[in-house]
Amino acid sequence: MIHNQEVNNDLLGRGIKFIMDTDGTQLIPWDEIHAVDVVIIPAFGTTLEIENLLLDKGVDVHKYNTTCPFVEKVWNRSEKLGKEAYTIVIHGKPKHEETRATFSHSASNGASIVVRDMEDAQHLAMYITGEKSKEEFYTEFAGKFSEGFNVEKDLQRVGVVNQTTMLATETQAIADYFRQVMLDKYGSENLKQHFADTRDTLCYATNDNQEATYKLLETDADIAIVVGGYNSSNTSHIVELCERKFPTYFINSDLKIKSKLEIHHFDYPNKQKRMTISYLPEKNPVKIILTSGASCPDTLVDRVMLKILGFYEDAKPVESVMETFEKP
Repeated sequence: MIHNQEVNNDLLGRGIKFIMDTDGTQLIPWDEIHAVDVVIIPAFGTTLEIENLLLDKGVDVHKYNTTCPFVEKVWNRSEKLGKEAYTIVIHGKPKHEETRATFSHSASNGASIVVRDMEDAQHLAMYITGEKSKEEFYTEFAGKFSEGFNVEKDLQRVGVVNQTTMLATETQAIADYFRQVMLDKYGSENLKQHFADTRDTLCYATNDNQEATYKLLETDADIAIVVGGYNSSNTSHIVELCERKFPTYFINSDLKIKSKLEIHHFDYPNKQKRMTISYLPEKNPVKIILTSGASCPDTLVDRVMLKILGFYEDAKPVESVMETFEKP
């Protein structure tokens, strides 16, 4: 449903079955899905191809559709861009479920292409400026553009949208970059004809989490602990931010904290699980940043906090600390 192991395990425990895993591997064959089945569309939505397949089977895909409204907002803006003859540039991870869904919806309305990062954006810009040939484009961006994409025609007008869990600052930087490319090529008087402003499509939940993390980076802390699913895109970006300043431990539950000395965590840059001894500094008081991804339940963060507090006999009770934040 979302990229959080605890939530998905809870659903499995309640008898919910998953049709696919997060990589798109089929777990239940489509011929085993029938009109009487309740099929829940996940938070990141699904492709039009899958939606139509389910509709053909008589499955009500609208009644149990949990697509995030901010994802739908991106789809709506993509539709508007397509109808206005802008090419939709999607900032996202090409294999991520949300990006696949967004690409499917945007490609039904207009020319679309996925860029993973600023490097991808800079390479795409070389086709706008004519620094690279159209023949190179179809090889370099294979599998990332919509059917019938015309390099010479479809890169004259662009608008940028994103996979909502990407770093909002990176999406904005990519949009600003394309704006400058179009400004340089067509001039300020023609800019609106070649670049669409899409800043209002950024997801506030993801953006708020990221903004809060930037504020945390100003803290003089000893370590950071980030809680969330290891395949969660927005959580991984928060980990990347924290790692710029602090020793950072990425965990998916309180069970990964074995003791005051031992923690089992995910090494995101190297994509592997690790075990670290003496992760807590030998000092008192110790200053710990605790944060999480947007898809992580608050109760999970609370359990991590309480477990760490349990290692310190002189820690104040949570209730007494909370009283200082209560309004009179």
